[in-house]
Amino acid sequence: MIISNIKPGYVYHIKDSYFEAVNDDKLMRNHEGGAYRPTYFCLKDKKTGLLWIVPMSSRVDKYQAIVDRDIKRYGKCLKIFVGEYANKPNAFLFQNIFPIIPKYISHIHTIGQNPVPVNERLQALLDMNFREIKRLHKRGAKLIFPDIDRLEEIMLNELAANKEWTINTNNCF
Repeated sequence: MIISNIKPGYVYHIKDSYFEAVNDDKLMRNHEGGAYRPTYFCLKDKKTGLLWIVPMSSRVDKYQAIVDRDIKRYGKCLKIFVGEYANKPNAFLFQNIFPIIPKYISHIHTIGQNPVPVNERLQALLDMNFREIKRLHKRGAKLIFPDIDRLEEIMLNELAANKEWTINTNNCF
């Protein structure tokens, strides 16, 4: 089943079949035993139409140390963004970002059976961070672990081969 309505600003879970299809050992995979972790925040690349997925982690202390180190060294940190989701601090791991199409999204993340959006202010900050990290990547900066150029090509080829998977431009922001 393909989820046809990817809601903007929400968090999703990814099917194991994505990781099998793209075969990239740098991706953060789902935890073993059928657990739906990590959760992934959805962004939209308006140029290609692909969805981009940002893995999230509740292990904020671990990632805050990396953010602090990078800010001290470079004046900013784009590869990890710490923000609040569902009233708890979370690390948004842009260093592990990857493209995807709806075919590989399992389901929306819920709490108490209700989908929980990322607040709009944080969404705007995450979108700015996404655009900046993609711009730096195109210039050759090594901020992202997975081979996103190869993954993007795979996803664009799947979209081209299967027109019914075309992503509605109103689905993600």
